[in-house]
Amino acid sequence: MKENINFINLVQRKKKTVFIVFLVLLVSIGTFFYYQKEKNQAAKAASELCLSGNVDVREVALAFRGSDRITDIFVEEGDSVKKGQLLAKLDPEEVSLKIQQVTSQIEAQENVVLRLKNGTRPEEIAQYAAKLEAAKADQAYAAQELSRKQNAFESSSGRSVSQQDLEDVQAKANVAVAKKKEAGEAYNLALAGARDEDIAEAEAQLKALKEELSRQSYILAQTELRAPSDGVVRSRLLEVGDMGSPQQPVFKLVLNNKKWVRAYIKETDLGKIYEGQKAEVFIDTYHDKAIDGQIGYISSTAEFTPKTVQTDELRTSLLYEIRVYVEDTENLLRMGMPATVKVKL
Repeated sequence: MKENINFINLVQRKKKTVFIVFLVLLVSIGTFFYYQKEKNQAAKAASELCLSGNVDVREVALAFRGSDRITDIFVEEGDSVKKGQLLAKLDPEEVSLKIQQVTSQIEAQENVVLRLKNGTRPEEIAQYAAKLEAAKADQAYAAQELSRKQNAFESSSGRSVSQQDLEDVQAKANVAVAKKKEAGEAYNLALAGARDEDIAEAEAQLKALKEELSRQSYILAQTELRAPSDGVVRSRLLEVGDMGSPQQPVFKLVLNNKKWVRAYIKETDLGKIYEGQKAEVFIDTYHDKAIDGQIGYISSTAEFTPKTVQTDELRTSLLYEIRVYVEDTENLLRMGMPATVKVKL
């Protein structure tokens, strides 16, 4: 019986010894892996800089150049648009009427210029010549009548022709001379045609009308609101029937051509980075998918850490802002999205 008890005690002591050895071995292995992990993390930290930040994008507020009522809107919030795509339209009726008016004025002025350049027609010259001959005949008749009355007045000592009659005939003769002179000058003007100054003035007026037509055509084109670049409609601020104006945006458009991550770096790490340095951006949705980018801006002024940025340092730490520009060809990044920036050192 005593031997059995001793055997049992021996077995129990061996079990305790084995357990202690196992425990020591387990602690040793755990300690080894812990220090190995710390070593790997230290090595990784020495070869890679990891920063936290948020995605920023360029945003454009799109408004009409002129003021009128909106007649059509062709896109909704969230729609992807291409550069030059038609987004909305204003009522073009007023501008269209103005264009019709200026077009008619141009046609009329073109005829004026053409008439001045072509000169007087042969039929009009013949008409002026006939008027001149008639004026000459009237003047000759008036001169003969004046001579006859004057001779009668002198021969009769004023008995057959009164002084009043003689003065009336003299006045008619003077009028006939003036009309003959006027008809002669009109005939000469018809032969000479328009002056160079008149033609230049008419052409200048025609040019001004054409420039006004171009201006009105431009204003008509501005009744159509088009996308300035590829992007996504973030907000639709007005509806059909609202009054559009330069002061009231219709859409807010997020541009696809340039996105960046705004991150912050400690002063002790500032010397490890430079403009143009390659970087990789990761987001929580695709934590294992890197988006290529490069550092494009490094602030020269320190600032307090923004509340939206999560770091391991105190909020009161002074950091430097950097921007990592990325080419988001798959359009994965959204404004304000948290992101992680990794820079190989």
